Amino acid sequence: MLEIRELSVTYCPASGDNVRALRNIRLEIRGSEIVGILGESGCGKSTLAHATLGLLPAHARIEQGEIFWQGRNLLGLPESELRAVRGRYISLVSQQPALSLNPVLTVGTQIGEVLRAHVPSARWERRDRVCELLGEVGFEQPNAVYDAYPHQLSGGQRQRIVIAQAVACRPALLIADEPTSKLDGLLSSEILTLLSELRKRYGTAIVVISHDPTLCAAFADRIVLMYAGRIVEAGNSAAVFARPLHPYTRALVGLMRSSTVAGVGAKISFPRIDGESPDPTTISIGCSFEPRCPERLEVCALRSPEDAVPEPSRCVSCFKYDESFPNA
Repeated sequence: MLEIRELSVTYCPASGDNVRALRNIRLEIRGSEIVGILGESGCGKSTLAHATLGLLPAHARIEQGEIFWQGRNLLGLPESELRAVRGRYISLVSQQPALSLNPVLTVGTQIGEVLRAHVPSARWERRDRVCELLGEVGFEQPNAVYDAYPHQLSGGQRQRIVIAQAVACRPALLIADEPTSKLDGLLSSEILTLLSELRKRYGTAIVVISHDPTLCAAFADRIVLMYAGRIVEAGNSAAVFARPLHPYTRALVGLMRSSTVAGVGAKISFPRIDGESPDPTTISIGCSFEPRCPERLEVCALRSPEDAVPEPSRCVSCFKYDESFPNA
C-alpha cells in the first residue's frame, strides 16, 4: 500500500550545521497491519511521518528517494493533489493534541472541517457524522462534546478528538506519532484499545511511532527499529522481541524485560547502552552504532553495513549477519 524507497532527508537551518535526519530509508506498509516504529528521541521517526505526508518544514531538503502510495509517487505531486490525499487516505495523529487543535473553535467544527474538505455534504449531515465519530471514539454524550472547546477537555479526551479527526474519512493508513506519550498507563491502554478497534472496524493500517518497546511489543504486528536516521532491524513483532538480532535492539529489549521483571520498590541495576547517540551533523562513514556497540568489528568503523536477511521476514543492518563478510 505504501512503499518508501531510499529516502534521505536533511535539515538545513539558516545558521548551524546541516542535520542528516533520514538516510536511505526503505519501508513497506501493507493493508490493515499495525507497524511499530521504535527508537530513541532524535532518530528520525517523526521526520519519516512528516515526510510521508508532505509536512516537512521549509528548511528540510529531500536528498533522494521516493514515496509510493498505491502506485503514485507522493513526492512528485503538486500541493493541491497531495492535499487531496492527506486526511482522506493517509492521516496523522499528532503527539501533541493540545497544540494541533484550534483553541477558538469547537471540537465539532474542527472535525467537521476534515469532512468538508474531502466529503461534500450538508451541514446537518456533517454534524450527524461528527457525533457518530465522537461516539465511536468513546464519548458517551457526543452532542455535548461537539460544542465543547479544547480547553474544556482533558488530555485523554483531546487525544480522542484528534483521533476522530484523523479517521473522519476512514483513511486506509493512520500514522500515530507518540499517541500515548502524555497519558498515564490507564489512558494509554484505552487509546491503544481504541486504535485496535478502529483497525478492525475500517481495516485501517496503522503506523505507531514510539520510544517505548513495551507499547510496540503489545500493539504492533511488525516492528521497525530506527537508530540515527536509519532502519537497523525490522521484522515480525513476536520474533524481534523473542530473539532480537541487532545489538541496539537487544539493548532495548533488555531494558523492557528488566522493567517488567522488577517488582514495586525493587532495587535493580537497569541495563544501559553505554555512550551517547551520535551527533547527526557529524555522522561517520561507518556504522552509526559502532561507538556504543559491545560487539563491534574492525570493519564497523570503516563502512556502513548493508541490509541482511538472516531469516524470512527479518531484516537487520549489521555485519554479523552479512554472509558476504568473512567474519559474519
